[in-house]
Amino acid sequence: MAPHPSAATHFKRLLLTGAAGALGRVLRPRLKRHCSVLRSSDVAELGSAAPGEELVIARLEDKAAVADLLRDVDAVVHFGAVSTEHSFEEILPANIVGTYNVYEAARRHGVRRIVFASSNHVTGFYRQDEVIHPRSPPRPDGYYGLSKAFGENLAQLYWDRYAIQSVSLRIGSALPEPKDRRMLATWLSHDDLERLVLAALTAPVVGHSVIYGMSDNGATWWDNTTARHIGFRPQDSSEPFRVALESRQPSLDLDDSANRFQGGVFVRTGPFD
Repeated sequence: MAPHPSAATHFKRLLLTGAAGALGRVLRPRLKRHCSVLRSSDVAELGSAAPGEELVIARLEDKAAVADLLRDVDAVVHFGAVSTEHSFEEILPANIVGTYNVYEAARRHGVRRIVFASSNHVTGFYRQDEVIHPRSPPRPDGYYGLSKAFGENLAQLYWDRYAIQSVSLRIGSALPEPKDRRMLATWLSHDDLERLVLAALTAPVVGHSVIYGMSDNGATWWDNTTARHIGFRPQDSSEPFRVALESRQPSLDLDDSANRFQGGVFVRTGPFD
């Protein structure tokens, strides 16, 4: 059985799924600093292995491959998924079947901690004039958000039934800098992303916790008070970008649903034929 994560920030072996994705590429070198061995996985090309790194090409919907992937790991940082809105048929294999496979493999191998990359799109149909918290009921803005709501419910089930601890991260706009006025509320810097994942890995008791992934922004729609127990303290803010972004977008068309709802353009993506 893999050892339980402790307050220490060094692990024997971590698994990062989705290592070739946009955020996987950010986390891959950063997580390596906190473990002896980083097992990086994706369906896409991963390049050359760094010292102390294992590279595995695996499809998340392949149950046997995922079972092998979780062998001998201390904890999982599960970022593998279709990460934008698509048809349900395209979302289903990696996001829903794949996430189930990760949790079931964790149960079979005795892995006790999973950091699950959820999304703010779980609650994308709340309005931008509302402040919600992690316990607010889901209001997905599409099939992508729906798949992440499924993952959160799966994490809750595996905590309640099998005592596998998870932190579901409802990630906002994780980019080098915010690109529009919506992101003044949703921005998560790459450094704060690292801080968030490490807090989720090392907090001693998390059960199943849900926390929004955002920096210390001046304006926000998300209240993380109920998740402060994981010890995440963002250090960056979107405020230095405010003047430039507001001058670039001096007014917003409120007839556009993307400017009324927290999910932005995701609320009007589709339908898919």
